Amino acid sequence: MPTIRPMTLNDYDAITQLMRDTPGISLRDADSRESTQRYLLRNPGLSFVAQDDSAICGCVMSGHDGRRGYLQHLLVLPAYRRQGIGRALVERCLASLEAVGINKCHIDVLKTNPAGAAHWVNQGWQLRRDIDRFSFTRPGNENA
Repeated sequence: MPTIRPMTLNDYDAITQLMRDTPGISLRDADSRESTQRYLLRNPGLSFVAQDDSAICGCVMSGHDGRRGYLQHLLVLPAYRRQGIGRALVERCLASLEAVGINKCHIDVLKTNPAGAAHWVNQGWQLRRDIDRFSFTRPGNENA
């Protein structure tokens, strides 16, 4: 089993390449190196990578707003799936969030990713049907 360790900005290039190569994962301007650095600094020790020898084979980013946690960009390379790596990454995030007092967590799944949605339901997560998420982006930053 690969080693799970905290994500650092040094992992950025490998992680963004994983995202580009993984169907169902979107990569936007908000995922720039600078934005990722801000995210990691604001949420220290809450994002993780799975590393097999020298190669990263999985990752997840997590953070919180002071009340609720959020998981983002969870992925495991196809050759490493069905080994419990994704579950281990999520459990590390949930335990780390709980250690800072966050006991509820959300994840967004694109509607174009039904396999991802089915995965979360199978893991015991509940699809919220009582809310709709609305986003606002300042004009000129539509890819954020």
